[in-house]
Amino acid sequence: MKISNIVFAPLFVILIHYFAFKDVVFAYLCIAFLYLLWFLIKKKPVTDVVIVSTYIVILAIAYYFSSIKIVKFIPAILSLIFAVLFLDSYLNGRHMVLGFTKLFYKKELSQEQKVFLERGDLYWVFVMLINTVVHLIVVYSCDDNFWAFYASIGWYGLFFSALAIQIIYGKVRY
Repeated sequence: MKISNIVFAPLFVILIHYFAFKDVVFAYLCIAFLYLLWFLIKKKPVTDVVIVSTYIVILAIAYYFSSIKIVKFIPAILSLIFAVLFLDSYLNGRHMVLGFTKLFYKKELSQEQKVFLERGDLYWVFVMLINTVVHLIVVYSCDDNFWAFYASIGWYGLFFSALAIQIIYGKVRY
């Protein structure tokens, strides 16, 4: 669903210029239900199921109220969900950032580096909260085209900047 997350917003904006809003939302709902069924059959991770379920709920509400503004909240809500997941990981000692790092960094980590990465979950809570606020500002202050840009690829700038800051700080500090 990763690529579909990237094309969701721009394709949505393009489609509502050529088709009725409710028809586009209905098509997106059908696709989201197919994804949900696929994820359940393939026993995908809970986060995948939560993400597609979020799409379904919000799209259903947008369909009912015929509101593009409701659709525009999807990326903000997903960002907030990730903030909650990082907070849960931090509070319950699951250490998502440490786990991700171990997947990609094959060298042995020092104890100081491990502690730094364990605390990284809290850092990403704040990054995701900032991203959520930016998404909300975009929803309320920008046109559909800018929303489509930020919701699809624009937020990657924030994400990769935050990642670079974390990596550089970790290299300098440890």
